[in-house]
Amino acid sequence: MTFEQLDFNGTYTYADYLKWTFAERLELIKGKIFNMSPAPARFHQGVSWTISSYIAMALRGKKCKAYSAPFDVRLLPMSKSKNNKKVYTVVQPDICVICDLKKLDDKGCIGAPDLIIEILSPGNTKKEMKDKFDVYEENGVKEYWIVEPNDRAIFVYVLNEQGKYIGLRPFTEDDTIGSSVLPDLQIPVMEIFED
Repeated sequence: MTFEQLDFNGTYTYADYLKWTFAERLELIKGKIFNMSPAPARFHQGVSWTISSYIAMALRGKKCKAYSAPFDVRLLPMSKSKNNKKVYTVVQPDICVICDLKKLDDKGCIGAPDLIIEILSPGNTKKEMKDKFDVYEENGVKEYWIVEPNDRAIFVYVLNEQGKYIGLRPFTEDDTIGSSVLPDLQIPVMEIFED
């Protein structure tokens, strides 16, 4: 199958995803194809690098592991099976932290990471703010950060006991951001957005 033969209105599984060999990077959300933007801009990559560096320091001596895109995270809202044919959501978060190492395999992560960070780029705002928000919430991702480089702000959502995200106040350049998942993580927001 070629990229041009994909039916963007069709429903696909992880088994289909594994067969694709095109150059375009894709994600599946509830079986629907989302074409990823071209390679992120330099500023986006700098933001990701800074956050990742702080996470790496916070993870020293901890059992959690952090990964950055491209790294497949397979989520299971429509099925609890690890069978590839039953996985309808495969995403590549900008950054994710997994503390239950049993969720890791050679293909990536199967199940919800503890922390996911997505950095907005032109063209992906709806996907990150709505589609991924919904799927991360329903799959039990404990903490979800949406980083908005244009406004130099970070929006943090933490899962409550009812399985719903509670939004914290936005973090801006005057703040230091932390994480409920990684208590040792403290990042001066101004450093994240330095160009």
